[in-house]
Amino acid sequence: MAKRTKKKSPPTPQPVIELTDLTKRFGHDDTTLTALDRINLTIEKGEFVAIMGPSGCGKTTLLNILGLLDTPSEGEYGLDGRPVAELSHREHARIRSRQIGFVFQSFNLISRMNVIENVALPLTHGRRTAHHRNLSAASKMLKNFELHEREYYMPNQLSGGQLQRVAIARALVNKPSIILADEPTGNLDSKSSDLIMNELRDIHERGNTIIMVTHNPDLTVYATRIIKMKDGRIATDSARRKRSRSTSAKRPLNSRLKSAVANAKGGE
Repeated sequence: MAKRTKKKSPPTPQPVIELTDLTKRFGHDDTTLTALDRINLTIEKGEFVAIMGPSGCGKTTLLNILGLLDTPSEGEYGLDGRPVAELSHREHARIRSRQIGFVFQSFNLISRMNVIENVALPLTHGRRTAHHRNLSAASKMLKNFELHEREYYMPNQLSGGQLQRVAIARALVNKPSIILADEPTGNLDSKSSDLIMNELRDIHERGNTIIMVTHNPDLTVYATRIIKMKDGRIATDSARRKRSRSTSAKRPLNSRLKSAVANAKGGE
């Protein structure tokens, strides 16, 4: 009698981010400030995580460590199964330029460079791609955000909503798998805020992992998971019920954004 072969279960997906007893301190001796206090956190691929909490609770410090812009004082940080502490400075730079996209509240565009040059900037780090190819990729990304007519504008010629859309285009141009957003709508009016959040939702539905720091509780409706921090620790961690993905996830990035862009243009 033939033996039945057991079907092998598929391997468990590796978490994108895994933190174990992560601690960050600033200062020395009597002036030591604990910004993060033994954080334990696992984030899976494709999650949209909103991190909330009062000023000084450690949200931005945590985001900086996740983005390899800072290092923990103690604890472990695993990124795609690799201990970050074992990576070289060159590997850190490569991950920041290719795997992680940053969206900042203050936009962080370079004032002496025009829009298309700002968006193309991440493509120049550690790569030998021809300049015209970088500009072509940047132009294609700007078209997704209805900004192709402003490619050669300088940052001081754009509205706040347009500047943030340029910043998101720059964050996405190198096709990162992780988006880190620090108060992405903090300096925007309500129309521009809605537009930016719709863009981030579309990006998430395309499979990206998004980690967003915000003070605005209204923005948590876009997230699949809400983490609240207090005094450098995670106070609560709750997952929202996942909405069924619509067919829009299969459309181009800007397919659902045109109407939102049109509405936002009225305030720009």
